[in-house]
Amino acid sequence: MTYFPNVTKIKFEGKDTTNDFAFRHYNPEEVVEGKTMREHFRFALAYWHTMTQDGSDPFGAPVNQRSWFGETEMETAHNRVDAFFEILEKLDVDYFCFHDVDIAPAGESLEEFFANLDEITDHIKEKMDETGKKLLWNTANMFSHPRFNNGAASSNNAEVFAYAAAQVKKGLDLSKKLGGENYVFWGGREGYETLLNTDMKFEQDNIARLFKMAIAYGEKIGHKPQFLIEPKPKEPSKHQYDFDAATTMSFILKHGLEGDFKLNLEANHATLAGHTFEHELNVARNFDSLGSIDANQGDMLLGWDTDEFPTNIYDTTFTMLEILANDGLAPGGINFDAKVRRSSFAMEDLLLAHIAGMDTFARGLKAAAKLREDRFFEDLKEKRYASYKEGIGANIIADKEDFESLTEYALKNDNPQLESSHIELVKSKLNDYLV
Repeated sequence: MTYFPNVTKIKFEGKDTTNDFAFRHYNPEEVVEGKTMREHFRFALAYWHTMTQDGSDPFGAPVNQRSWFGETEMETAHNRVDAFFEILEKLDVDYFCFHDVDIAPAGESLEEFFANLDEITDHIKEKMDETGKKLLWNTANMFSHPRFNNGAASSNNAEVFAYAAAQVKKGLDLSKKLGGENYVFWGGREGYETLLNTDMKFEQDNIARLFKMAIAYGEKIGHKPQFLIEPKPKEPSKHQYDFDAATTMSFILKHGLEGDFKLNLEANHATLAGHTFEHELNVARNFDSLGSIDANQGDMLLGWDTDEFPTNIYDTTFTMLEILANDGLAPGGINFDAKVRRSSFAMEDLLLAHIAGMDTFARGLKAAAKLREDRFFEDLKEKRYASYKEGIGANIIADKEDFESLTEYALKNDNPQLESSHIELVKSKLNDYLV
């Protein structure tokens, strides 16, 4: 069965095309800074928002028009696999991501859930072999079910910890089966509501225990994907342990997980943490821990995770500047953790939304490459920190000074002369690269 009979494979046609089902800026074979766009982006589709999101919200029933529903949950799950790979093929996207509960119904027991996962991943493996599509990462949903009310690895209930461990073990088995390049942990409920009844250190130590078990199991089965932690500051947990990139890196370093774990950063999560996305990317990069990203954007007027498709060229330009400075994301990539708006309920909107996001990232890449070619930011920073290139500044950087010598210098030079940053001019010139 064909789920999008009126849409052929989407190709690059240039910015002057009038075809809505064409790329205007994303040309997968165009070379930028020595790599093709396909290689730079490693685009991936999120199974959850693409296949299971129904358009409902806290105030309204589902509105999305979808044609893959069958008479049973498993029939629907199989139909979704076929429809999903049709979308991957028509968008010419190489990678995909999923939670375990996205692809298969949970059933009445853990044993039945695992059997359902085995059956559906057999189908997925067949489609992967047929199309050449690859698994960027998978993960276990350990936040939706009521059993995870008080967390998963951080739960006060040891039986819940054991259940979470079983889900992660199965997730790693599936990752090996499907050749997954990364495995993500998102602590959806790994946090606390109040310290009145919470031992924060105990809970965080238990999370680290689960992570170390995952490392050990990966080594045991001969499958070592890049492990990723995805920070998010709130929603649903009031005080979430993986608040932002810096908090998560502190956890990684404290528990000796560096080298095995990097970060999977999401733009909308940065917004919720009160940061720009480029801030989060820069923090991770400074720790040599920028592993992969989830591409979306939030609504600045709303205080929750709206997961809109990325259409802001400023944001994608700054994102690509960090990714280029990181020498890419491989084995990570750019996963569209984004959902169509409630008013975009037609089947074809799934394709149109991804085209918009991919085109926006292509424009961001080209702008970022031009900024780097012209050394726009490099020259600004060199000028700003020029006082450290010679004299007392060079001595400070070379660790040739101490408090006594610097005090002596300051007493003789106690009227430092600052220069204006002219930041408004800088932003105005930046606009020339983006528009």
